[in-house]
Amino acid sequence: MIHTTHSIRVRYGETDPMKYVYYGNYAQYFEIGRVELFRSIGISYDEIENQGIWLPVSDYKIKYIRPALYDQKLEIHTYVKKIPGVRIEFEYEIYNEEKVKITEASTTLFFLDAKTSKIIRCPDFLMKMIEANWKETTDEI
Repeated sequence: MIHTTHSIRVRYGETDPMKYVYYGNYAQYFEIGRVELFRSIGISYDEIENQGIWLPVSDYKIKYIRPALYDQKLEIHTYVKKIPGVRIEFEYEIYNEEKVKITEASTTLFFLDAKTSKIIRCPDFLMKMIEANWKETTDEI
């Protein structure tokens, strides 16, 4: 498993009139989590794209437990729990300042060759980085 945690503060423009984070903004929070997870294993999202690999999202699931509120500091926990093949699956948990879980989600992305637009297996350069950072764990977090 690979796990990373990244903190953000909810900005006013991300909220609705009740000062709750607008539901559509959570996708951006999860993207931040993915970008930071890749950075934590030693590669930027930009570098993956520069290597000719795109990572489109094919599936997105979310469970809203409690609202995130304007000016709250949030922790985005991002996990990869399975070695990727043609797809890479991310799981997320967002916690508020009181360490209460407010959101659970998952996304599935697939590896796409930018030149041919064909789905491919996780490229070797990325698989080596994933394996080098992989930590064996139980299913409990």
